[in-house]
Amino acid sequence: MKTAVVRSSLVFSAIVLALTGCLQEGGAISPSHAVSTPPAVAPATPSAVSANRYGLPDFSGLVEQVGPAVVNISVTQKVARGGGATSGDDPFADDPFYDFLRRFGVPVPGMPGNGGGRGGRAPEQIQQGVGSGFIVSADGYVLTNAHVVDGATEVTVKLTDKRDFKAKVVGSDKRTDVALLKIDASGLPFVKTGDAEHSKVGEWVIAMGSPFGFENTVTAGIISAKARRLPDENYVPFIQTDVAINPGNSGGPLFNLAGEVIGINSQIYSRSGGFMGISFAIPIDVALKVKDQLQKYGKVSRGRLGVAIQGLDADLAQNFGLDKPAGALVANVETGSPAEKAGLQPGDVVLSVNGQKVDSSADLPRIIGEQKPGSVVRLSIWRDRKAREVNVTLGEQVAERNLAATPDRKAEGSSSKLGLTGRALTGQEASRLGVPGGVLVEGANGPAAKAGLQAGDVILGINNQPITSVEQFRKLLDAAGNRFALLVQRGNSRIFVAVRLS
Repeated sequence: MKTAVVRSSLVFSAIVLALTGCLQEGGAISPSHAVSTPPAVAPATPSAVSANRYGLPDFSGLVEQVGPAVVNISVTQKVARGGGATSGDDPFADDPFYDFLRRFGVPVPGMPGNGGGRGGRAPEQIQQGVGSGFIVSADGYVLTNAHVVDGATEVTVKLTDKRDFKAKVVGSDKRTDVALLKIDASGLPFVKTGDAEHSKVGEWVIAMGSPFGFENTVTAGIISAKARRLPDENYVPFIQTDVAINPGNSGGPLFNLAGEVIGINSQIYSRSGGFMGISFAIPIDVALKVKDQLQKYGKVSRGRLGVAIQGLDADLAQNFGLDKPAGALVANVETGSPAEKAGLQPGDVVLSVNGQKVDSSADLPRIIGEQKPGSVVRLSIWRDRKAREVNVTLGEQVAERNLAATPDRKAEGSSSKLGLTGRALTGQEASRLGVPGGVLVEGANGPAAKAGLQAGDVILGINNQPITSVEQFRKLLDAAGNRFALLVQRGNSRIFVAVRLS
């Protein structure tokens, strides 16, 4: 487990909000608490939450039922002092605020080692961390977050009856932030899992875990939103809640009022590193699919289509002849990929996979990723203003390719109609991008700037017609009318940009 935030750092700033993988557990040692002995076995029985004498919900009965299946996880790591630094002085060595943050493994911009200690003092140090988890079977399988056990040399699971066990990490999946542990025990209390898909916004939920090492802590709130997409997260439609979540809650369960786990608490959105009213949980159905693969194979394999996609807004949908902005717009097809072999093209809109609707572009990576490599899937796509079916044999996921263009020559053309100046790509630039040609944007104003075009973009096509020269671009632009879609290479990505001239 990292001793700072999971996949994205907590940014300490009074101005900028940062999306943080919550719950980076540092070396807080939790005090003992008196806890009742857990029931023998069997999942928690659904129970209505009654109202107390003030008319407010009383969660005490629910907590008594499900609490024994929630565990505290202690982790030991060997880390380089200074977070990997091998030399240099630490200007923050005597700063008590820095020392406090370091103890909880919180990275701070400008401080060396991302909270890992003072650089250059020793090659490595032993670091302790805490997290949460929950038992999913009577024979000792435990679910938690992958970041809780990442890099751990020793993992200990502590039950509410004070027993503790050395745990084996069966496997972890960083893409979904799910890990599966196994302890050598039997007859354990375990949770009942619910249906996250049918949970409702506004519904009461409770979280249990060990925030800052305080074991068996219960917090309550409501579901604030569902299917929340976070930056750089393509496989998890997060459940957003206002349940208080803090470092140490990572990996703990999110319960509905029937005593069923519907999520794993994973991240928070924070300016300070502490809870600010927005937390995110991994839906339990996503976690269980990962758990099954980890338990069976020790790793997770995902299907690969080999396309770069983007979302559709109303303007793009209208340009492609769709009656509503639904589906995943294919911006690029990788050479030699399963998508290319099946005949997919930039400008196709994927509407469904094996009959499962793709409501937004974020749905496609998750749906494809849930398929086995080598399996054949049936895609319903929209091309040339009509629907068609395409069968694709999926590959296995690989790292993304990096493509870039380097502008280095004088502008050769302009378009007063679009408000754009640019030049044709050189042969070397086109070869680097793997395209026959295009127009490099060197300046944008008017409709071009309003649409979001910017210097450094490379226009590769207009209304699905490839561009090889400035002159061809001008001709296609003149014939396009007042509304059209441009295929643009921006950095390492290809996107469609909808443009209105009036």
